[in-house]
Amino acid sequence: MSEQPASAPTEGESVQDRELRETLGTALGTAQEHIQQNGGFFPFGVTLSNDDELRIVMIAPGEPDENGEVDAGQMLIDIQELLRQGRDDFKAVAVVSDVSLPDHGSDGIHGAAEHRDGEVLAAIIPYNPTVDGFAFSAMEPDTHEPSIWVD
Repeated sequence: MSEQPASAPTEGESVQDRELRETLGTALGTAQEHIQQNGGFFPFGVTLSNDDELRIVMIAPGEPDENGEVDAGQMLIDIQELLRQGRDDFKAVAVVSDVSLPDHGSDGIHGAAEHRDGEVLAAIIPYNPTVDGFAFSAMEPDTHEPSIWVD
């Protein structure tokens, strides 16, 4: 992914709202690309640096268990800890994970973005496999508690 400068806020949108929207949008879009290309993805983060550059943050998965499964929950915890350690260098961060959505009868992408000034924005995108790849449903708002700028 190339580093991209953040765009200007739209009319009526605060800079903080734009930074959250752009960081979350980049993370969700990248997750959709990974699903289309690989059928899934491990949790990862996207940061908006103090110099307005978006960057992906990934960690290597741990060793698979006896069933060949990787502990994605632990990866998510590790990413959040890594982002907490570097939070002074970021304006906003987003973390995405591949989740099961029993209420939708599908899997989904869960993304949550946090701004250093305290605002949080979260969403899910349900998806299903199709004969041609994957079909993504409309993005839905979700709730999320801050996990990066907390002490």
